[in-house]
Amino acid sequence: MGPHPAVAAIRLAVRRVLHDLLTEHHRAPAAVPHEPAPSSMLRSTKAVPPSPPLVLVACSGGADSMALASALAFESPKLGIRAGGVTVDHGLQPGSDARAEEVVQRMRELGLDPVDSVAVTVGRAGGPEAAARDARYAALDTAAERHGAAAVLLGHTRDDQAETVLLGLARGSGIRSLSGMAAVSGAGGRYRRPFLELDRQTARKACMVQSLPVWDDPHNADPAYTRSRLRHEGLPALEKALGKGVVEALARTARLSRDDADALDSWAGQAEATVRDAAGLLECAKLYALPPAVRRRILRRAAIAAGAPAGSLFARHIEEVDRLITGWRGQGAINLPGKVVARRQGGRLVIRQG
Repeated sequence: MGPHPAVAAIRLAVRRVLHDLLTEHHRAPAAVPHEPAPSSMLRSTKAVPPSPPLVLVACSGGADSMALASALAFESPKLGIRAGGVTVDHGLQPGSDARAEEVVQRMRELGLDPVDSVAVTVGRAGGPEAAARDARYAALDTAAERHGAAAVLLGHTRDDQAETVLLGLARGSGIRSLSGMAAVSGAGGRYRRPFLELDRQTARKACMVQSLPVWDDPHNADPAYTRSRLRHEGLPALEKALGKGVVEALARTARLSRDDADALDSWAGQAEATVRDAAGLLECAKLYALPPAVRRRILRRAAIAAGAPAGSLFARHIEEVDRLITGWRGQGAINLPGKVVARRQGGRLVIRQG
């Protein structure tokens, strides 16, 4: 008799990601040993095969990440992959350090090695949720680099994806925001999300049938947090009004939006070189001739390159800069996050700190 359907589903999702990582790993150029003496070159010119890759799981102790950790521990030995884990202690609740040590112990009991607990200090920039997310990813990046990990697995589910799409819709941030979370993201494709096609209940059921202890973060039920209100009030209200299937539809919207956004980003990247003069300044007339979706992407890229933080740069900021191109009436400079200023001068758009 095979495993419970929920367990089988999470293992299959992880297996697919690990297969992708192995394929990428074997495509990477192998190191050739240095042979100082010419005669030794006759003995061996074989390339050294790459060592088994290490994959880390980011584990909070919640149902999603515990299900992910268990699946990684089960699947990785069969594929010759080393598997470890890291938990991040945000320090936002009493006893968080002890809880982090409990998660470390649970990961060790699953057979993961190495395992780490990383304490972070959460700032205030962008609000509590954004600040915690920034601190968490910085800690995961550091852990991955310290251990030389090929990838870090994240337990975001289809439900998380639906929430992300709705949050993007509420911000009015455009199609890129509606595309939600990518299955592969981060520098060099470091972050992988195997569960984006699985719902939250599948992960919880997998933990239950495997008798895996699960910690439910009280912040996930705290109405002070936007995502918590959306999870417990917003999405249920939508399902009551529109019927079941809202989560699946939102996740599908994310996939379709990502394809469109990727295509437009590529177009903007190619078009940007054609709208700059010899000094590298953006020419307003050439920008005006571009489709709005492409033009605004170029403006956003220019603002970020000038020092505007991407996470604080919203659609309304770019729309104001865009009016310097499409609705020019001699208006003054536009102030952007990061002390970046955009102004029109002599038919050129100048975006810089200052």
